[in-house]
Amino acid sequence: MRRTFLLFAMIAGSLAACAQNDARPEILILGTYHMANPGHDMYNMRADDVLAPRRQQEIAQLVEVLKKFHPTKIAIEAEAGSEKVTKQYTDYLAGKYALTRNEDDQIGYRLAKELGHKTIYPVDEEGDFPYQRVLNYAKANDRAKEMVAVSAKWGAVAKQQDEFLKSHTILETLAFMNADAKVKQDVATYFELVAFGEPGEYAGPDLLAAWYQRNIRIYCNIRKLVESPNERVLVIYGAGHLGWLQQDVANDASVKLRKLAEFTSQP
Repeated sequence: MRRTFLLFAMIAGSLAACAQNDARPEILILGTYHMANPGHDMYNMRADDVLAPRRQQEIAQLVEVLKKFHPTKIAIEAEAGSEKVTKQYTDYLAGKYALTRNEDDQIGYRLAKELGHKTIYPVDEEGDFPYQRVLNYAKANDRAKEMVAVSAKWGAVAKQQDEFLKSHTILETLAFMNADAKVKQDVATYFELVAFGEPGEYAGPDLLAAWYQRNIRIYCNIRKLVESPNERVLVIYGAGHLGWLQQDVANDASVKLRKLAEFTSQP
């Protein structure tokens, strides 16, 4: 009996040690729509006014859900090292800056302040998106109709999200946009461009390579925020980046990927 007890104690100790050794920093990528309607993407949602009382209540609901992750740092889609962002957030803490409709403000600044964070972290990196080159290739090779069909799918995605937002809360909309099946579908639309190329002119593949390069550079900036095994970094980004940044986190064995669905299912 004593031997059995000692054996169980040894197993329990080993499991505890493994769990302790497996403690890794956590990163949650929150894909969102652009609440201020900047029109920077090829196809854009037409969001209603996030400053309206109803939407402000929904933002508060979203913030409460994100608090369950207990972020130690919050990263946003703004130029890495931006002094403007640092000043805005400092002014916001001092009551000298009113939140705009931008999701960085509405989600990032608001949540960071409520958590008592001293600063916020801009991590964006600009990059090339040589779409015109792909269009030129398609036209030159009598494949313009194929390219129109691919573009139509991207437009349909934006329209679908538009319609969903009209009849759902912000939290419900982001849960929809961050669902695994939706993220997989969105990434797949990019890969349809792979076929638009050939030896000597890899127009489509080169666009994907440029998009990957931008996102892996963004991830480099995110990764530099990790300073301890207990770090929990929340990253707020346009949903077009979501699947790519999630893949970066998932492929990095030194960190652990978390997802919004884990926290929307909690009471």
